[in-house]
Amino acid sequence: MAFPTQQAMAYDRAATIFSPEGDLYQVRYAFEAVKKGWTSLGIRSVKGVVLAAEKRRLTPLLDVSDIEKIYKVDDHVGVAFAGMGGDGRVLIDYVRLVSVRHKLVYGEQATVEYLAKAVADVKQAYTQHGGVRPFGVALIFGGVNPDGSVKLYRTDPGGQYFSYKAVAIGMGDSFVNSFLEKMYREELSIDSAIKLAIEALFKSRVAAGEEKKEQLYPVFHELIEIGFVDRDEKMFKKLTPEEIKSIVKSMEPELLS
Repeated sequence: MAFPTQQAMAYDRAATIFSPEGDLYQVRYAFEAVKKGWTSLGIRSVKGVVLAAEKRRLTPLLDVSDIEKIYKVDDHVGVAFAGMGGDGRVLIDYVRLVSVRHKLVYGEQATVEYLAKAVADVKQAYTQHGGVRPFGVALIFGGVNPDGSVKLYRTDPGGQYFSYKAVAIGMGDSFVNSFLEKMYREELSIDSAIKLAIEALFKSRVAAGEEKKEQLYPVFHELIEIGFVDRDEKMFKKLTPEEIKSIVKSMEPELLS
């Protein structure tokens, strides 16, 4: 009777072994690592793209001001991630090199899809070779292409990537995705998209039941990070802590209602 159990267990001993159901268990487990990551989201509109991410104080002495969840890839592209921080950092360093090489070889900026695909290709390769494991991280790429088109992509641990109008990843993804489905409008301005991102992250934290909104609101500006690319300027920018604090303060009625 022990044989079927041992046989079933064998399917998750390597990233290269398919189960009878067609699953790669190690890849499935990598998706679980993403679900345990801090929530990140992206919102695309006709005016540009906004990336936002939450940060959490795991211990009272942790300095969250030095934690980064949103990075600049190139002047016109930013990226946010959820999952294993080390995996995310390595992939972001890699895609920065891809962007620089493309510019040197072709004399123009890479498209957002080109960069997302480059990362997805690396992730896919790590699902079909022995001696390696899948990357336990999902990344959201947002930016404005050289032709002025605004794009938002999510890459998954299995090597897939998809284009989105708005998407969330991480532990609060179910709530945030449902919230964005109700509130998203394609004609959102950059300012409106930033406020929508803040509201989604705030209400996700409150809905999880970990904090009361009255306790979370005074410190929430310290626990989020926001970047954006305006379609006209085509430049990735990150909001300063002071700018985030000002926006959160202006949203007090919506957040505490």
